[in-house]
Amino acid sequence: MSRIGRMPIAVPAGVTVEIAENNKVTVKGPKGTLERVLPSEMEIRVEGAEITVTRPNDLKRMRSLHGLTRTLINNMVVGVTDGYEKKLEVNGVGYRAAKAGNVLTLSLGYSHPVEMTDPEGIEAVLEGQNIIIVKGIDKEKVGQFAAEIRDKRRPEPYKGKGIKYADEVIRRKVGKTGKK
Repeated sequence: MSRIGRMPIAVPAGVTVEIAENNKVTVKGPKGTLERVLPSEMEIRVEGAEITVTRPNDLKRMRSLHGLTRTLINNMVVGVTDGYEKKLEVNGVGYRAAKAGNVLTLSLGYSHPVEMTDPEGIEAVLEGQNIIIVKGIDKEKVGQFAAEIRDKRRPEPYKGKGIKYADEVIRRKVGKTGKK
Protein backbone atom coordinates (compact mmCIF):
# COMPACT_ATOMS: atom_id res chain seq x y z
CA MET A 1 0.00 0.00 0.00
CA SER A 2 1.25 3.47 -0.84
CA ARG A 3 2.30 5.07 2.42
CA ILE A 4 1.84 8.57 1.04
CA GLY A 5 -1.38 7.74 -0.84
CA ARG A 6 -2.96 6.32 2.32
CA MET A 7 -2.51 9.47 4.40
CA PRO A 8 -5.58 11.72 4.61
CA ILE A 9 -5.22 15.39 3.61
CA ALA A 10 -6.37 17.80 6.30
CA VAL A 11 -8.44 20.67 4.89
CA PRO A 12 -7.83 23.83 6.95
CA ALA A 13 -10.62 26.28 7.80
CA GLY A 14 -11.36 28.72 4.99
CA VAL A 15 -10.53 26.21 2.24
CA THR A 16 -13.19 24.59 0.08
CA VAL A 17 -12.53 21.52 -2.07
CA GLU A 18 -14.88 20.54 -4.89
CA ILE A 19 -14.62 17.41 -7.02
CA ALA A 20 -16.44 17.47 -10.37
CA GLU A 21 -16.76 14.60 -12.87
CA ASN A 22 -13.55 13.12 -14.34
CA ASN A 23 -11.81 14.03 -11.05
CA LYS A 24 -11.58 17.76 -11.77
CA VAL A 25 -10.52 19.09 -8.36
CA THR A 26 -11.05 22.77 -7.51
CA VAL A 27 -9.45 24.14 -4.33
CA LYS A 28 -10.45 27.63 -3.14
CA GLY A 29 -8.63 29.32 -0.31
CA PRO A 30 -7.58 32.70 1.08
CA LYS A 31 -4.76 33.12 -1.47
CA GLY A 32 -6.72 32.11 -4.57
CA THR A 33 -8.17 29.21 -6.56
CA LEU A 34 -6.41 26.24 -8.14
CA GLU A 35 -7.95 23.58 -10.34
CA ARG A 36 -6.53 20.45 -11.86
CA VAL A 37 -7.79 17.35 -13.63
CA LEU A 38 -6.41 14.30 -11.85
CA PRO A 39 -6.32 10.66 -13.07
CA SER A 40 -9.95 9.52 -13.38
CA GLU A 41 -9.20 6.02 -12.04
CA MET A 42 -8.46 7.32 -8.54
CA GLU A 43 -11.36 7.75 -6.14
CA ILE A 44 -11.19 11.07 -4.28
CA ARG A 45 -13.58 11.59 -1.36
CA VAL A 46 -14.11 14.62 0.87
CA GLU A 47 -15.12 13.51 4.35
CA GLY A 48 -15.66 16.39 6.73
CA ALA A 49 -12.37 18.26 7.08
CA GLU A 50 -10.21 15.71 5.26
CA ILE A 51 -9.72 14.26 1.80
CA THR A 52 -8.89 10.61 1.12
CA VAL A 53 -7.60 9.07 -2.10
CA THR A 54 -8.16 5.37 -2.81
CA ARG A 55 -7.09 3.25 -5.76
CA PRO A 56 -9.29 0.67 -7.50
CA ASN A 57 -6.73 -2.18 -7.73
CA ASP A 58 -3.06 -3.03 -7.31
CA LEU A 59 -1.85 -2.71 -10.90
CA LYS A 60 1.53 -1.01 -11.21
CA ARG A 61 0.01 2.08 -12.88
CA MET A 62 -2.59 2.48 -10.11
CA ARG A 63 0.04 2.13 -7.39
CA SER A 64 2.20 4.80 -9.00
CA LEU A 65 -0.75 7.18 -9.48
CA HIS A 66 -2.00 6.76 -5.91
CA GLY A 67 0.72 8.69 -4.08
CA LEU A 68 1.02 11.20 -6.94
CA THR A 69 -2.68 12.08 -6.84
CA ARG A 70 -2.62 12.58 -3.07
CA THR A 71 0.51 14.75 -3.24
CA LEU A 72 -0.91 16.92 -6.04
CA ILE A 73 -4.08 17.60 -4.02
CA ASN A 74 -2.01 18.31 -0.90
CA ASN A 75 0.18 20.76 -2.85
CA MET A 76 -2.96 22.58 -4.03
CA VAL A 77 -4.30 22.85 -0.45
CA VAL A 78 -0.94 24.13 0.86
CA GLY A 79 -0.67 26.54 -2.09
CA VAL A 80 -4.00 28.29 -1.46
CA THR A 81 -3.31 28.59 2.29
CA ASP A 82 0.42 29.36 2.60
CA GLY A 83 1.67 29.71 -0.97
CA TYR A 84 5.07 28.63 -2.21
CA GLU A 85 8.33 30.48 -2.65
CA LYS A 86 11.79 29.76 -4.01
CA LYS A 87 14.81 31.88 -3.18
CA LEU A 88 17.55 32.45 -5.77
CA GLU A 89 20.91 34.18 -5.29
CA VAL A 90 22.80 36.04 -8.01
CA ASN A 91 26.55 35.71 -7.38
CA GLY A 92 29.31 37.32 -9.39
CA VAL A 93 31.03 40.67 -9.91
CA GLY A 94 28.69 42.98 -11.84
CA TYR A 95 25.86 40.42 -11.82
CA ARG A 96 22.64 42.00 -10.59
CA ALA A 97 18.88 41.88 -10.87
CA ALA A 98 16.39 44.73 -11.21
CA LYS A 99 12.60 44.78 -11.28
CA ALA A 100 10.35 47.23 -13.15
CA GLY A 101 6.63 46.46 -13.08
CA ASN A 102 6.38 42.74 -13.80
CA VAL A 103 9.62 42.58 -15.83
CA LEU A 104 12.72 41.15 -14.16
CA THR A 105 15.95 42.44 -15.72
CA LEU A 106 19.11 40.42 -15.11
CA SER A 107 22.63 41.67 -15.82
CA LEU A 108 24.64 38.47 -16.10
CA GLY A 109 27.81 39.36 -17.95
CA TYR A 110 26.26 39.01 -21.39
CA SER A 111 26.45 41.84 -23.93
CA HIS A 112 22.73 42.47 -23.33
CA PRO A 113 20.46 42.53 -20.27
CA VAL A 114 18.22 39.45 -19.93
CA GLU A 115 14.55 40.40 -19.46
CA MET A 116 11.93 38.00 -18.06
CA THR A 117 8.23 38.72 -17.58
CA ASP A 118 6.44 37.20 -14.58
CA PRO A 119 4.04 34.45 -15.69
CA GLU A 120 0.38 34.69 -14.64
CA GLY A 121 -0.08 34.00 -10.94
CA ILE A 122 3.67 34.14 -10.19
CA GLU A 123 5.53 37.09 -8.72
CA ALA A 124 9.29 37.63 -8.53
CA VAL A 125 10.34 39.89 -5.62
CA LEU A 126 13.82 41.35 -5.14
CA GLU A 127 15.70 41.64 -1.87
CA GLY A 128 18.59 43.97 -2.52
CA GLN A 129 20.27 43.52 -5.88
CA ASN A 130 21.17 39.86 -5.70
CA ILE A 131 18.35 37.89 -4.06
CA ILE A 132 15.27 36.95 -6.09
CA ILE A 133 12.24 35.38 -4.39
CA VAL A 134 9.72 33.68 -6.69
CA LYS A 135 6.27 33.49 -5.03
CA GLY A 136 2.96 31.95 -6.07
CA ILE A 137 0.23 29.49 -5.14
CA ASP A 138 1.01 26.83 -7.77
CA LYS A 139 4.05 24.79 -6.69
CA GLU A 140 4.73 23.56 -10.23
CA LYS A 141 4.72 27.06 -11.78
CA VAL A 142 6.89 28.52 -8.99
CA GLY A 143 9.49 25.78 -9.46
CA GLN A 144 9.39 26.09 -13.25
CA PHE A 145 9.87 29.88 -13.29
CA ALA A 146 12.68 29.64 -10.71
CA ALA A 147 14.37 27.01 -12.88
CA GLU A 148 14.02 29.24 -15.97
CA ILE A 149 15.65 32.16 -14.12
CA ARG A 150 18.48 29.89 -12.95
CA ASP A 151 19.01 28.61 -16.51
CA LYS A 152 19.93 32.11 -17.72
CA ARG A 153 23.33 31.69 -16.03
CA ARG A 154 23.90 28.48 -14.09
CA PRO A 155 26.48 28.54 -11.30
CA GLU A 156 29.92 27.45 -12.45
CA PRO A 157 32.24 25.32 -10.27
CA TYR A 158 35.42 27.44 -10.34
CA LYS A 159 34.36 30.83 -8.98
CA GLY A 160 30.75 30.05 -8.10
CA LYS A 161 29.42 32.80 -10.36
CA GLY A 162 25.87 32.54 -11.65
CA ILE A 163 22.33 32.17 -10.29
CA LYS A 164 21.84 29.48 -7.67
CA TYR A 165 19.07 28.40 -5.33
CA ALA A 166 19.56 29.69 -1.78
CA ASP A 167 19.79 26.14 -0.40
CA GLU A 168 21.95 24.81 -3.24
CA VAL A 169 25.56 23.85 -2.57
CA ILE A 170 27.96 24.31 -5.45
CA ARG A 171 30.75 21.76 -5.59
CA ARG A 172 33.86 23.83 -6.12
CA LYS A 173 36.79 22.74 -8.25
CA VAL A 174 40.42 23.78 -8.01
CA GLY A 175 41.54 25.91 -10.95
CA LYS A 176 44.63 25.54 -13.09
CA THR A 177 48.01 25.60 -11.37
CA GLY A 178 50.83 27.66 -12.87
CA LYS A 179 53.86 25.92 -14.40
CA LYS A 180 57.22 26.61 -12.76
